Amino acid sequence: MKSVLFKHRSIRKFRPTPIPEEVLRELLEAATRASTCGNMQLYSLVVTRDAALREKLAPCHFNQPMVREAPCLVTVCADVHRFSMWCEQRDAEPAYDNFAWFLNAATDALLAAQNLCVEAELHGLGICYLGTTLYTAGEIARILELPKGVVPLTTVVVGYPDESPALTDRLPLEAVVHYEKYTDYTAAEIDELWAEREESEETRRLLAENDLPNLARIFTERRYVRKDNLAISASYLALLREKGFLNE
Repeated sequence: MKSVLFKHRSIRKFRPTPIPEEVLRELLEAATRASTCGNMQLYSLVVTRDAALREKLAPCHFNQPMVREAPCLVTVCADVHRFSMWCEQRDAEPAYDNFAWFLNAATDALLAAQNLCVEAELHGLGICYLGTTLYTAGEIARILELPKGVVPLTTVVVGYPDESPALTDRLPLEAVVHYEKYTDYTAAEIDELWAEREESEETRRLLAENDLPNLARIFTERRYVRKDNLAISASYLALLREKGFLNE
C-alpha cells in the first residue's frame, strides 16, 4: 500500500479501454469501506460511462480531453437525501438540511473518493480529480438530475493511463505537520519551505511563460484569481441553498 501511495500521480491522458465490470465493482466497494459519520454513508457516486452523457458533462469540465477519452467518470456527491428518506419512512424526523451536515456529507464523500482512487491505482488504473466540478456544480447537478439534498463535490476520471508523468513535487513534511500545537511560521521559514519549488526548472518555465516575477503571483493572478474565487463561492452557495443545505 505504501508504494502505491508514494507513487501517485495525476493522469490526464487515457486509453479508451473499458474498465472490466468486476474491477469497477471492486473500486466502488472499496469506496464504501471508507470511514463515515455514524455509518450513515452520506455520499453518492454517480458513475458515467455512456459516451453521450460524458459529452454533455465535458463542457462542465472546460472540455478537458480526458473527460471524453477516459472510459469512466465518477461524480462524487455529498448526499443527505437517501438517509433523510430512510428516516422519514421510519417516522423519524431528519434534521440534516443544514450546513453542519453538508460538512459531514462532504467529509464522507471525499473519504470514499480517496478509497476509490487508491484501489484504482492498485489495479493499475490512473485517476485525476477534477476541481472544475465546483466551478459548474449547478449544471452538473442538472445533467445528472441530482435531487434536493445532493450536491457534487468533485469528479474523478478513471481509466488505463496513456502517459507516465513524473511525480509532482510536494512541500517538505515540516511545512504541513505540527506537533502538539500549531506553530506559526516565520518569514524565513516560509522562504525555506518554498525554496526548492521556487528554484525548480518548472517554476522558471512558468515565470517565463507568464511574464511574472514569482510563483505566488502565478497563483493569485493566473490560476486562482479573486474574481473567479468569489464567483465560484457565490454559485456554490446558491446551489447549497437550492438543494436545502442552508436551512439555519
